This record gives sequence, C-alpha cells and structure tokens, in this order.
Amino acid sequence: MTLEQLQQEYEEVKARGLALNMARGKPGADQLALSAGILDALENPVAEDGTDCCNYGVLDGIPEAKRLMAFMLDDKPENVFMGGNASLTLMYDTIARFHSFGVLGSTPWNKLPNVKWLCPVPGYDRHFAITEAFGYEMIPISMNDSGPNMDEVEQLVAHDESVKGIWCVPKYSNPSGASYSDDVVRRLASMPVAAADFRIMWDNAYCVHHLYNEVENQDQVLDIKAACEEAGNPDRYIKFASTSKVTLPGAGISAFAASPANMEEARARIGIQAIGHDKLNQLRHVRFLRDGEGIAEHMKKHAAILRPKFELVLKKFEEGLADVDNCRWTAPRGGYFVSLDVPAGCAKRVVALCKEAGVVLTDAGATWPYGNEPKDSNIRIAPTLPPLEELEQALDVLVLCIKLAAAE
Repeated sequence: MTLEQLQQEYEEVKARGLALNMARGKPGADQLALSAGILDALENPVAEDGTDCCNYGVLDGIPEAKRLMAFMLDDKPENVFMGGNASLTLMYDTIARFHSFGVLGSTPWNKLPNVKWLCPVPGYDRHFAITEAFGYEMIPISMNDSGPNMDEVEQLVAHDESVKGIWCVPKYSNPSGASYSDDVVRRLASMPVAAADFRIMWDNAYCVHHLYNEVENQDQVLDIKAACEEAGNPDRYIKFASTSKVTLPGAGISAFAASPANMEEARARIGIQAIGHDKLNQLRHVRFLRDGEGIAEHMKKHAAILRPKFELVLKKFEEGLADVDNCRWTAPRGGYFVSLDVPAGCAKRVVALCKEAGVVLTDAGATWPYGNEPKDSNIRIAPTLPPLEELEQALDVLVLCIKLAAAE
C-alpha cells in the first residue's frame, strides 16, 4: 500500500470509534470465572495445626499455605514466607529493608554514595519503578533467547562494589517470554561479585503459566537456590511468586523463599512491620487449589483460554508484518506477553496512532529503565484481557499503525 492508501484506511478505522485495551497483562473475565469457587472455600476457618485463621498471629504463614507456595517457588516449605495478595509488595519491602538496614550486617544501602542495579531489557516496568524510587542507578542488560547477556553481567559485577543486584524473571520473562538456560542460571549463581551483599531478585511470576499442556512444549528452568548452594553462594538469591494470575489478582496470595540466613533476618524485620498476613485467604487458596497437582490442573484451564489469543497474535503478525522491514516478535510458550520490535524510531508513533484509533497499548519505552529505550522500537503486547473478537480488532489496528508509521 502507498502512504496515501494507509492514511485513508487509518481514517476509516478512527471513524469506527473503537475502545480496546491491550495495555497491561490482566486476566480476562473468563479466566477470573475459573476461580469463582475460591470464595466459598472457608466452611471451617481452622488450619491443619489448629490455628484459628480469624485471629492474630502466624507471621510467616500457615503450614499448608507454605507447602502450596513451595511448589511454585521450587523450594522447601520451611524456607517460605507468606505475604499478602501481591509479590510486588514483597519485592518492594525487600529492597526497602536492604536500603534501610543492610544485608546480613553490611552497610545499609541508603548510607552508600551510589547504588547500581542491573536491569535486563526489555523487562518489567514495575521492577524498574522500584529501584528508581530508591534512587538507584539502573543499568540496562541486553536479553536474548536464553536470558540476560551474562558477559555483560559478569563484567559489571566483578569489580564494582556499588552493583548490588539484578532483576530476573526466569521463566517466560516479561515481556519477551524467554526462559533462562541452565548455563545462565549457573553463571548467575557462581559469578565472582565485588559486593558481598549482591542479591538476585528472582521473580518467578510465570512459573506455572504454560500455554501448552505437553511437557515437551513447556520451558523448564534450573532452580537458582540449588545453583547458588552448589556454587558456594547460598545467600545470593531471593525468590518470589504469587497466585495473582492463577486465581484472583486482587485477592491472591504471595510468598518469597530465601536461605536460612536471609530468612532469619527477614523474619526479624517483618516481625516489627506485621503480625501476620491474611490467613483466611491462605486457607481459602489451599482448599481451592489443594496442592501442586491441583495448581497444574487449574492452569490447564487458563491455557485453554490464553492459547488461542497468543496464536492469534502470531498469526496476525506473520500475515500483516512479513513485508515490513525490521519487525520482529517473540513466540513464547507461556507467560502473559509478546515482545514486538518495530522499525527503529517508530514505537512511540505506533502507540500514539493506536491510541488515536481507539486501541490502548503499553507506553513505548516502558520495558526499559526510566522509560527510555534508545532505539524507540520495542512494544509490549498484552493479549490476555480482551475477548478473542476484540483482540482480533485491536491487532488489525496495531498492524495498520505499524505499517503507517513505517511508511511515514
């Protein structure tokens, strides 16, 4: 099509008055309906150890909830600490504790002249917002199909004591959908670091979020805990997970897992901050999901809803963008996003054109620290919320806007 033809088609689309949203990775209404029964799972609010879940106490969670989340965290129940409805809160609080009090006796980060943080890109904007809020210097690390570029990581951490940590989404990363290879996990665990208080923030957000039921079509990731222990660095990691995209995002449960030393320090600090999180919700989740096998069966229902949406994204891109130079996209086997690269210098224009035509996308640049992507090319595609028919309309508009921006 010529530029004039694309402009004419775009004006016709605008005239339709669409109101479609692909801005964030929210579960759709049909996914939320899968967990409606969780609200009726509290006939007897007493935990297996006799704890009255209506009352105070139990700082780190009831035993059966710790067992349930240990499955998602690939850890032992005794290493699990239960949180509230969002793992993001646990991650923020973890950074805040290190900032205010230090890590296992080290100097608190707020007393240091500079703190640097490694940020694999494209990455999760809410991770970056946490470290930006504390004033840390964020350093982009390029991502590939097997995880962060470890040559870059190892070079930065080896001699600079101000580099204190790295954000990681190891399975079905946000937004690329890439999963870390065994080699990447082992290198993260064993690499020499100048800072004794360096920490890997291991966000296991999509650990059970496969799109396909066959094991051979699912990504598997080496456990960071086992790798760190084998390398002689047992305290280097903190693992996080939640049921936000398993049951109800507004009323899920979350947890973190850590080494005994990290856990002892966390309990002491959190014991001042809280008496205990929502035990009724913990119990509700255990009775609804039961165990790891129950989680896996429940997630197959999610996959049945999401799989056609992701396959539609790939179909529309393959059909509509094959003749647009410098367009690339990922084809994840799980998670909640597809990472799309449009021609350099076009991402902001594409997002603006889509918005004007009634389709809201994640802001261009959001997948980079400070919202600043040097090439202006990456857009995070979140296909989960719209019904399939609306998603198809939104993708048609997106493809048109990419072609128009490229032609301009």
